[in-house]
This record gives sequence, C-alpha cells and structure tokens, in this order.
Amino acid sequence: MMPETGRAVAELLSELDRLKAADLPTRGENVTAYIYDSGRPEVREAAERAYLAMLEINSLDPTAFPSTVALERSVVATVAARLGGDAATPGIFTSGGTESIMLAVKAARDARPDIAVPRMVVPVTAHAAFHKAGAYLRVAVDSIPVDPTTFRADPPAMATACTPDTILVVASAPSYAHGVVDPVPEIAALAAERDIPCHVDACVGGWLLPWLADAGAEIPAFDLSVPGVTSISCDLHKFGYAPKGASVVLFRDAALRMRAYYACAGWPGYPVVNTTVQSSKGAGPLAGAWATLQALGAEGYRELGREALAATRRLVAGIAEIDGLEVLGTPQATLVAIGSTTLDLFALADHSRSLGFFLQPQMAVDGLPASVHVTLTGVSARGVDRMLTVLAEAADKVRDAGPAVPSAELVALVGRLDLAGLDDPTFASLLPAVGWDPTATGDPAMAAINNLLNALPPRERELIIKRFMSVLYSPHLDA
Repeated sequence: MMPETGRAVAELLSELDRLKAADLPTRGENVTAYIYDSGRPEVREAAERAYLAMLEINSLDPTAFPSTVALERSVVATVAARLGGDAATPGIFTSGGTESIMLAVKAARDARPDIAVPRMVVPVTAHAAFHKAGAYLRVAVDSIPVDPTTFRADPPAMATACTPDTILVVASAPSYAHGVVDPVPEIAALAAERDIPCHVDACVGGWLLPWLADAGAEIPAFDLSVPGVTSISCDLHKFGYAPKGASVVLFRDAALRMRAYYACAGWPGYPVVNTTVQSSKGAGPLAGAWATLQALGAEGYRELGREALAATRRLVAGIAEIDGLEVLGTPQATLVAIGSTTLDLFALADHSRSLGFFLQPQMAVDGLPASVHVTLTGVSARGVDRMLTVLAEAADKVRDAGPAVPSAELVALVGRLDLAGLDDPTFASLLPAVGWDPTATGDPAMAAINNLLNALPPRERELIIKRFMSVLYSPHLDA
C-alpha cells in the first residue's frame, strides 16, 4: 500500500534487497536460464550508466527525442551486419523476442489482407511466442512434428502443411528447447517456391551463432544471406549481454517492415505511429544495448563465444559419463537439453537447485520427451565442472526412485476439475494436494507438480498454469 508520507530512499532500497533475497542470482555461472552474464563488471557499468542516462526519454515520438533514432539506427545496423544484412537493412528495436516475433507475424499477416483466416506453419519446437502471436493476431498455428532423433524441423512435412491461406513459415536458429538449428535453407526455399514469407527465430541464437562460428563451431546458414528468408529476430538481452528489454527484428525490405508498424489518425489527439506493440517506452533498454555492444566490441563477443562453446563441449562430454543422463539431439548452440529414461528429471532439477544450480524443466509434447534445460554463457566455463559434479550427485540421489509417474487417479481427478471455473481461493487450497506447498520456505520443491503437469495434455497444463498465475498475484497464497 502507498504510505501517507514518502519514505526514505535507504529504507526503500533495503526493502528491495529483502524482497530479492529469494530470487535466483543474476550474476555468475549457477543460473542456467533467464540470466545472461558477460562476467565483465566494466561492461555492466557501461550498460547501467547508459540505461539511467536515457531513463526519462520517451521513444514514442522520435521527432521529439532524436537521440533514440540515432541509437536505434546504430543498434539495428550492428545486428544486421552480423546477420546477412548491411547498414541499409530495415529493422526495429523491440522489448524482447516475443515482441519481435509478434511484429514479424503482423507484417506477414498484413501483407495478405485478402486471406480471411491466415495461418502460419511452425515446427513443434518453435517458441511459444508464435502461439502467443497467433492468439493475439488471430493467425492459426499449424504445428508440425520434427525429427524425433535430431529434433530439427522436417521441411517436406512443413511444405505439405502449407495451404493457400499460409502467410508465414517459421524456422528456428536454434530452437530453444534443444539448441539445434533447423534446416533454414530448405525451409526458406520451400516457402519462396510458394511465395510465402519465411521468418527465422534467432532470438536466442542470432547474437551467438556467428561468434561460435568464429570460434570454430560448424554453424549452418540461417540468416538473411539465405535466399527466401524474409525476416529474422535476434535478442540482445540474451547473448548480447545487454539489459533486459532489448531485441531486434530485421526485414528483407522496407515494405515488409512498414507492415509491422501501426498508425492511427482517427482520433482528435496527436497522430499515433508505433513501430512496436508499445507506444510510450523508455529508452533505457535501447541505450543499454547500444552501450553493451560498444563496450564489448567484436573481440569481446568472440572471447565470450569461445568460452561458452568450450563450456558446452565440456558439459556434453561430462553428461555422457553420468549414468542415466543423456543429451537430447546434437546442440549447435550453447543450449543443452538433458534427458533420461530412468531418472525423475524434475526431482533431479530440485536437488540440483538445492546444491546451487538452477535447471529449467521442460515438458513432453507431441512425442518429444521431457528434459531439463541448460543455457551456457560466457561465464559458464568457470563453473561447468562443478555443475557436472552437482548433476552426478543429483542423479545418484534420485536414481533408486526411478522415473516418476503420477497416479492415474490423481491425473483423472485433475482432468475432471473445472479449472476455468475455479476461483483463486479454491485453487490455492488444492495446491498441497497436487504436490506443491505454497507455505514452504527455501528452494521450492517442484518435482511433484512438474511431473503432474507433464502427465497432462498441453491444454490442461495451460489452464493450470494460468490459474496458478492468477493465484500468485492474489493474496490467497499468503493464508
């Protein structure tokens, strides 16, 4: 609640520190998802100072704040130069990968106003952001199975799925879940043959793969240099190591970028023209991204790429030596999916977190197995051996219990619940019964609830996690 009189700055910052006490660390090698740390304090300082210097600048109107134009031109041109474009390549600076993807889908949709029910063809491994864009923009999503061994998209199957109503075909470079690059040249070619735009989701890999190539990794063609690729997204707050809120979407031509814009002059206020989903937006993330690119430079990114690649190779080799664990597919980026047919992966993740390493749970879908995800960054090399020790210890801890299978009765009970109709207090009261204690302190034990979610169809998972989110932001977990 807002106080009657203002509080002292020191008191406020102290409370923030208290609130952050249970958060995952934002620096170092122990967090293998969500956080991307260059491990260079001087680069972080440059980004922070640039961010704060532009904190009050509003990117809504570039004629009022021309600094935002200069910074965006610089950032977009820098990204384009590494992704098959040049200084003239049209692009947009966005708040993140999801917004970049939404703009790419909007541009493709608006290029075909003659189609009443537009559709896009995506591999099942495509990021959830495409499903979100489809829901927001009323574009149907045709999700196509991938090769069950390599986890790469199947171009012939995607070609078969294209119809006269298909407005976009999607490839990933790499897919987030398994770190493998789809066959972009083949997918882009099949799209071009049908006069369909092709978007490459390089949100996680766009600012990583080129530096891995410089470090000697074999990286297949994936960017705007590939014929048929019409747009590509690249996050800078991932392997660009910029502050959160920084992504770029590039387009083959300015006409396609124009279709991503929104304009409205049909009201009595100022004419509105937005390059992004947002209208008013702080320029801090833009300045932070620009400063990070400038502070690190090409050699800095090459060094971080070498370190991340070495860490990934060490992790993959080490996992092969741990009984019960395996790497799914052959990662071409520094993202690794760890699978098992004999161990409870979600219990493994819980135990690893208790020992200091966060692993991200990933559910089974469309025949693809469950896994735990690890993203390795420039600082991971200094902790990879300790991570392997933790994984081996966690595997030993959960080995005797074997894989977890929720009871059929519990799965059936959850299936019969009116999840959409439950109110927040009732749902909160059910959480302990399905294996999650909201009153527990310390690292959350998520294995039971994750195994239950994994046993449910995706639609029921979605209802549960939306209901959980509603409860999380209401007071009912405090009871």
